[in-house]
Amino acid sequence: MARLKSPTIAISRWLDGLLRPVFNRLANETTILNGSQLVKQIEQWSARYLTSTTSFITMDVTDLYTMIPQEGGIRAISKLMEASNIKQIDDVKKAIILALARFVMTNNYLYLDGLYYKQIRGGAMGYPLTLTIANAYMYFVERPISKWAIRTNSLYYRYIDDLFIISNVYVDTLTGLVNYWNKLDININLSASIGYTAEYLDIKIENRGGSLISEVFHKASHEPYFLPFTSVHAKHIKKNIPYAALVRAIKFSSSFDAFKREEAHIIVSLLLNKYPKDFILDQLKRVPQSFRCVVPTRRNYSDIRKTFLENSSKESKKARIDFEATIFCHFSFCKGMKDFSTLFHKLWDDCFSDTAITNITPIVGSKRLHNLHDYLVKKKPDRLMLTVQKQCPTTTPTTTDISNGNDHKILNNPSGEIVPVGTTSW
Repeated sequence: MARLKSPTIAISRWLDGLLRPVFNRLANETTILNGSQLVKQIEQWSARYLTSTTSFITMDVTDLYTMIPQEGGIRAISKLMEASNIKQIDDVKKAIILALARFVMTNNYLYLDGLYYKQIRGGAMGYPLTLTIANAYMYFVERPISKWAIRTNSLYYRYIDDLFIISNVYVDTLTGLVNYWNKLDININLSASIGYTAEYLDIKIENRGGSLISEVFHKASHEPYFLPFTSVHAKHIKKNIPYAALVRAIKFSSSFDAFKREEAHIIVSLLLNKYPKDFILDQLKRVPQSFRCVVPTRRNYSDIRKTFLENSSKESKKARIDFEATIFCHFSFCKGMKDFSTLFHKLWDDCFSDTAITNITPIVGSKRLHNLHDYLVKKKPDRLMLTVQKQCPTTTPTTTDISNGNDHKILNNPSGEIVPVGTTSW
């Protein structure tokens, strides 16, 4: 049960905080973080190696989280620490880290129609540690691919379960390589696409006769939907939606015409979601102002776009917070409280300016109101469902899991009936 109140969620978060920085340092050269970074790397590579026959390969791992063997994931963490020459992290020994990771991976359960099922393959979706284990597992699977890319002057990156390659190797050879890579690990199945165009991380990339063309990619199921302007969310959230969409449009669009098409799509989508025209125009003006540049035109678009791409790394860095000198305050936001943050800071200064806590900085944030999902969806089974009923071994009924031949454990439900706890994978 990958939920905020699951028994192992705190351990999962703690282990993820220990292990993710180790993975990030080790896989820095083969891991892509976002579309902006991908565009920059592709354009740098293309300036040197792009030809009219350059091909793109995109590969997707089928059901990565649920296909990783649990013990194989633990071994990947062990190999990750060995490759980094680490025997302990923050005074926590490797043996303890592996034992806790195994405990988290092997204690995921699902409740459905009166039965409990234990996950015996893969990790729980939504758990922080599952992502790190999946990344560590894939890191060692992808090593032959990344080494091949270096030997052939190809460009290779991976974003969790999506792999991307740009190469000048012949298409027939690439097809054979994909078939070979599919045999590297029995648990990893790659579905590949090879051609002169590719859709990856919301970017459509095309090799048009030796020229690199990129623009924002929209899936066939895409709908022109944003957070409605009539919602009760804070105004700064609504401002950031058109702002972020326009910044992404400039970074992803290699030509001025592609940018203007995406800009028109964004504006129409915002209007359909009840955003006022003046509100949208203000965000259009705010984009160049925040990057300290002029409004993009056909003549200066190339230079403007370089400015946006160069500032991508600066934008992604989060400000460090001194938790000893900061206090967080959250309130449920509604329309009548749009000025509450300003009023709170004023009251704080008036009340505590001459006290011992004057050096503490308050950070005021809003949280959404409860909705019908919060009130009506059952969060967890009744506590009585977790009570184990002791039975005589000779009279205890069992049921067989057809999928893997394992026997179910027996638990008691509130009505006194015996219900099986499944041990099947899901």
